[in-house]
Amino acid sequence: MTLRDAMAPAVGAPTIGKTSGAASSAAASSRAAEPGRRPARAGQRRAVLRAVPDTPGVPFAKLPLLERPLASYYLLGSSAGLLLLLGLVMVLSASNVRSFADFGSSYTVFLRQATWMGIGLPILLVASRTPVRLFRRAAYPLLAVTLLMLLLVLSPLGVSSNGAQRWVGFGPLTLQPSELAKLALVLWSADLLTRKRRLLGDWKHLIIPIVPVTVFVGGLIMLQPDMGTTIIAFSVLFVALWVVGTPGRVYGALLGVIALVATVLAVIEPYRLARLLSYRDPFDDAQGSGWQAVHGIYALASGGWWGEGLGASREKWPDLLPAPYTDFILAILGEELGLLGCLVVVTLFGVFGYAGLRVAHRTDNHFVRLAAAASTGWILAQAVVNMGAVVGLLPITGIPLPLVSFGGSSLVPTMFSIGMLLAFARSEPAAARLLAERAEARKAARRARRGRRGADGAAGPKRARFSIHRAGRSGPGPRAGGSGRAASGRATSGRVTSDRAPSGRATSDRATPSRAASDRAASKRATSGRRDADERGPRGGRDQSGRDQKGGTAGRARPHGREPGDRAETGAEPGPARARPRARPRAGEGGAREARAARGGAGRQGTARQAGAARDTGGAARGRRSPEPGPYHRPRSGPDGPPAAG
Repeated sequence: MTLRDAMAPAVGAPTIGKTSGAASSAAASSRAAEPGRRPARAGQRRAVLRAVPDTPGVPFAKLPLLERPLASYYLLGSSAGLLLLLGLVMVLSASNVRSFADFGSSYTVFLRQATWMGIGLPILLVASRTPVRLFRRAAYPLLAVTLLMLLLVLSPLGVSSNGAQRWVGFGPLTLQPSELAKLALVLWSADLLTRKRRLLGDWKHLIIPIVPVTVFVGGLIMLQPDMGTTIIAFSVLFVALWVVGTPGRVYGALLGVIALVATVLAVIEPYRLARLLSYRDPFDDAQGSGWQAVHGIYALASGGWWGEGLGASREKWPDLLPAPYTDFILAILGEELGLLGCLVVVTLFGVFGYAGLRVAHRTDNHFVRLAAAASTGWILAQAVVNMGAVVGLLPITGIPLPLVSFGGSSLVPTMFSIGMLLAFARSEPAAARLLAERAEARKAARRARRGRRGADGAAGPKRARFSIHRAGRSGPGPRAGGSGRAASGRATSGRVTSDRAPSGRATSDRATPSRAASDRAASKRATSGRRDADERGPRGGRDQSGRDQKGGTAGRARPHGREPGDRAETGAEPGPARARPRARPRAGEGGAREARAARGGAGRQGTARQAGAARDTGGAARGRRSPEPGPYHRPRSGPDGPPAAG
């Protein structure tokens, strides 16, 4: 089985009944045995397409490099990128002398090429992410626009240069519509043959209307005149017909007719005939028709194996090699980088061609197969014609080297076609499944990150509330009439801490979730402090002799009103153990109720501070000195006025 047979889809006569779209040889043989299928005509080629290599579940590390799903994508991108980079460097090296002579700056031509490349790169990236269906929808509008622009070239809007009218001017911008015609023919022919797939068994449907439309486009290009671009346009036609499975006799007849017409057109024009004669022996008229070919050979010969060095070319100087940075840029590249540089360029185009045909072979989409093969054939045919003319194997036709030569009208459509090939490589069955799995994995990772952030955000207030609760319950509360530092009630968890400000208002050292939460925390701490003070009040008092009611010696007064059981100040053993607290009462209720229960209903004190002031007053009456206030404690004025300082 030849490569042509392996790449071509099954082409046969229209069937009656069920039609299968399977691509494997086994499926093709089963369809041939169907009772409703007519036998193939004599000479009809029934192509066999191998199944796409697809190994789900096998790790990529165990697959050969060329069998991995995205191998075509990376081969296309790397080869095209290296050609673009090498072309930009060579345009600068080959044009700096003549750019300075023509424009007064050595970088004018280079900056123009860089500008066109800057325009083409976004187009390439957008095309590489474009769905296949959009390329099909753009086929007919693009062909209509191309035909209109080709007609404008022949109108007064056309721009002439060197005896050829190939451009159309839009103010300071000039475009060459014949370069856009190649891309339009690729998309239109692929879409047309895909729509007529079930009718291609009849040779009339096979050549009509694709051949007449291509001849019409080629005729408009020949009127400019531009025979080289016309040859490339017909190469798109022949590649598409080859891949679709045209019978051999039909294909040969078309090829013979087109070759005959091209020969007639080459002979009837004197300058074309002179080029054909100089092609046989360019040194026969080295000062005339063979001038460009001879100096191209001189440049390649002087380069040798390793070249003269980047920028050291002599043929790029004025009055020597014509078109050194457009049609004959390969000659300058060979002179400066030698045979090695030329082999690198040939290898990169070979890798690009292999990757493009690989995309056409592995896909299961008929339109993608035809468009990928046609666009790859267009770029490779143009590269072969240009390089063959430079080395003397083909007549000089005046077409640029794709991706390397100067020219925005050629560069931008070529970059768009490369982006289209990248999109086709991503649509291969194995590659599409792999990319879908990667997309699902990224979505799952994003959902997991959002879930973790949401959980952290929800857990933050919970942790704050828990720490506030711990702060309200941890440690013994402030003694009645004691220092504000003891009354601060620092949380043992270390999350929320606060001190009593001089004004008696609670201020937080660390931010609480909200102001309301801060107020609730202060209220809980105050309530816990009052409860602890009331519980320790009757047991921790002193009699008139200065001894504790438990019988211990009070000793001298503790500074700031601290007691031995106050863990916040001394770090000693805590005070008397408390029973497990019941549900905490609301602020203002629990302290008064427990105080009345402890003192037998001795009065209604609203707060622990008032209870402490009452005890201090009674102790002073019994001759006991009240503890001095702490440095951060400013007692409030009671009903009998402010208490004494000491």
